[in-house]
Amino acid sequence: MTMPNKPASTSRMPTIFIPHGGGPCFFMDWNPPHVWDSMRVFLEHLAASLPTRPRAILLVSAHWEAPAFTVGSGQNLPLIYDYYGFPPHTYELTYPAPGDPALAERVRALLAGAGLAAAEDVARGYDHGVFIPLKLVFPDADIPVVQLSLRANYDPEAHIAAGRALAPLRDEGVLILGSGMSFHNLPGMRDAAFMARVAEYSDAFDAWLTVAATDRDTVTRNAALADWTQAPFARQAHPPRGEDHLLPLFVAAGAAGEDVGARIFSDHVGLGRVSAFRFG
Repeated sequence: MTMPNKPASTSRMPTIFIPHGGGPCFFMDWNPPHVWDSMRVFLEHLAASLPTRPRAILLVSAHWEAPAFTVGSGQNLPLIYDYYGFPPHTYELTYPAPGDPALAERVRALLAGAGLAAAEDVARGYDHGVFIPLKLVFPDADIPVVQLSLRANYDPEAHIAAGRALAPLRDEGVLILGSGMSFHNLPGMRDAAFMARVAEYSDAFDAWLTVAATDRDTVTRNAALADWTQAPFARQAHPPRGEDHLLPLFVAAGAAGEDVGARIFSDHVGLGRVSAFRFG
């Protein structure tokens, strides 16, 4: 397990891609019992690695997609318990972080200014890609949170472009977080032949992803990420229409600008090797 980078010497916020685990995994018993421990510890220590306390969080979750990039603009939002078959107490978890309508409008305007169609949704709540990891990263729920959707056509270049448009927020005290999983193949988890090779698949894909995301030439980095389906075992890592958990990384990379990426967490969990990346 790797831990977060040391705080940067500037107050400019980094942009980070984090794993959010499996459903409410950090808040229930699991079998085997310690499979999520390293990821939990990583997330619990992430805030301490930041240069300063964010004034707000813009989070791109794998669990919201819309025809156009859509930003949650409500002030007091409910939670969406979009996981199924878990213990009753996991549907009573709370995370009462306020929204930030002014930031939501700023996000929409930055996207529109970059030629990307953008919409707002005043009513949609925080899905589990938001509140599950944030309960560990910022447990007091006292930092405003704005959620941004994926674009439903899953175009990698569009998500990189969205990140690029949102980069100015980093100098405004906003922490841009992509929340997903670098390896995510739920259908494969139910296939014995797939599971027999899951370590091979995930290790090879992760090795490629780490080289791509940490390339010091940011043009090369973004081009490689946009062409991610050519990576070793790409479709074993993210089956067709299953790359929703990878796309938040592209937004984080786009928002990085010229900042070089680093892998700040990597561990094997039950579904293969999973990593986190930080830019800046």
